[in-house]
Amino acid sequence: MAGARTQSEPPDTRADTTAPDDVLLVVRAAEGDEDAFAVLVQSHAAALIRLATSLLGTGAEAEDAVQDAFLSAWRRLPEFQGRSSFGTWMYRIVTNRCLNVLRARKPVAPLEEAGDVPAAEYTTSPARITEGRDAVRELREALDLLSAEQRACWVLRELDGRSYEFVADAVGISQEAVRARVFRARRCLTQALGAWR
Repeated sequence: MAGARTQSEPPDTRADTTAPDDVLLVVRAAEGDEDAFAVLVQSHAAALIRLATSLLGTGAEAEDAVQDAFLSAWRRLPEFQGRSSFGTWMYRIVTNRCLNVLRARKPVAPLEEAGDVPAAEYTTSPARITEGRDAVRELREALDLLSAEQRACWVLRELDGRSYEFVADAVGISQEAVRARVFRARRCLTQALGAWR
């Protein structure tokens, strides 16, 4: 089960996931320095909230998931062995927390809670604003048709550009299973969003 694997660390597949100062901050935080951990939280929170929002679709749930992940990381920081960067480790914890939330959800998430996020080029006229809002709504509805694992795999691979190896480790499945879930997610999204092609 993916939730049980949150303690292991995926390999660090992105050089920009952690700042050089993170290593010292992690050591200090593991020794109980709350200020050092606060700096880590501040430097990684925005990216983790973007990830959680992509996976969950709502800002409130995303913030809760990230807050829970940071709390879990604080408690387990002495176990952190540095096989990956702190940022990558947090990415994994947040992904697993979001998967747990998605699995516990009712089949269809309420779209009323999601804010309007029109693309920048659609802000020039009322018709384009409406079209952008419709596209975002359609994508959210299409994502709700995916299983939790399909959604996580698709978001991590397609929106965040993570490698199949990273996605497999973050979700807790094989790379072949990730490829299959991404393929099925693409097919489902293509069918659901056919009108926007």
